[in-house]
Amino acid sequence: MLDSEYYDELEIRDADERELQLFEAFGRHLAAARANAPYFAELFKDLGPGDVTRRRDLEKLPITRKSDLHELQKKAPPFAGMTAIATANLRRIYQSPGPTYDAEAAGKDWWALGRSLYAAGVRPGDIVHNSFSYHLTPAAMMVEAGAEAIGCAVFPGGTGHTDQQVQAMADVGATAYAGTPSFLKILLDRARELGLDVSRLSKAIVGGEALPRPLRDEFSARGVMALNCYASADLGLIAYESKAMQGLIVDERLIIEIVRPGTGQQLPVGEVGEVVVTSLNREYPLIRFATGDLSAVMPGASPCGRTNMRLKGWMGRADQTTKVKGMFVHPAQVAEVVKRHPEIVKARLVVAKKDGQDAMTLHGESKSADPALADSVAQTLKAVTGLSGAVELVRPGALANDGRVIEDKRSLA
Repeated sequence: MLDSEYYDELEIRDADERELQLFEAFGRHLAAARANAPYFAELFKDLGPGDVTRRRDLEKLPITRKSDLHELQKKAPPFAGMTAIATANLRRIYQSPGPTYDAEAAGKDWWALGRSLYAAGVRPGDIVHNSFSYHLTPAAMMVEAGAEAIGCAVFPGGTGHTDQQVQAMADVGATAYAGTPSFLKILLDRARELGLDVSRLSKAIVGGEALPRPLRDEFSARGVMALNCYASADLGLIAYESKAMQGLIVDERLIIEIVRPGTGQQLPVGEVGEVVVTSLNREYPLIRFATGDLSAVMPGASPCGRTNMRLKGWMGRADQTTKVKGMFVHPAQVAEVVKRHPEIVKARLVVAKKDGQDAMTLHGESKSADPALADSVAQTLKAVTGLSGAVELVRPGALANDGRVIEDKRSLA
């Protein structure tokens, strides 16, 4: 459908039809992952064939955390047994900071970035100036594959060398940009300083950093429509912005959940939590992969006509582990406290300084204000964390909807 507003018909299918098709595909995907990827064979060894048939059933599956990849890969290099094909049969192998290793297999637009580029208005015949990194990490190659799928030429700018890149943009006549928003501003500013004409540049997909409204407006005033692209080295495209600029639309090959940090519990629409992704990728079948990013699902469909789930965008990090009196406290421990007390529907552990010492206070939403409940929760908190802390019961809805499970106020004290 490259003569359409939409990349393909998947983007505009009925939402219920999409859900049915995704979970039909997931059943086959799960079976293949267990047969071919040793890590998932072990992780899901006790799972029956009919255990996961709908979204809610995903809560039965354990989560694999991105933050654990380094240690998992050290035990079983290079990919911790998560890939479903032999390492020698991959197309490329990348290294991200950590280090962690990322896989790319053969196939048209394997990373699915073409969908994001297309939503930004990139079409056959465009020239994409690619300023994502070509060194060690896959960001630049993701864009390359997407642009090739659409039918575009790519200038491999990479990072740095500002004057050379600006000169190339002017000489080649780049019409689209891919890279970080801050570097796009640097390039546009430098072009103005050098008196170079880069006015053919009219669209951009940006990622790796926040795109503040003032900066987006500045790009627009200079004739460039910049849209967000949310992708990662392990998953490829996760979600993308359309011209409606109302949330990030989830890629069609993914199942995304928003879960309470430190748990696998799915959260309702609008509540902030951790982005957990299941990728229907045959070669690298990541299942319930916790990204460490916070976001929330937006209600309804995008005004652009695409019908898939929308995310509010990046809203912070879910890994809120902190040290209290020399001991680590994790979001999963807060979740365990809540689990043991059904009267508590939501909690936030606040760490501060009191009389020069670390002090913890667990704020728990509850319909009950019974001091005996607070005392019982405090005992559980000490049993789970090994640390004493106060407990304050607050009314349901009193805690901020920002995904925070542990809030460290010591730096502000």
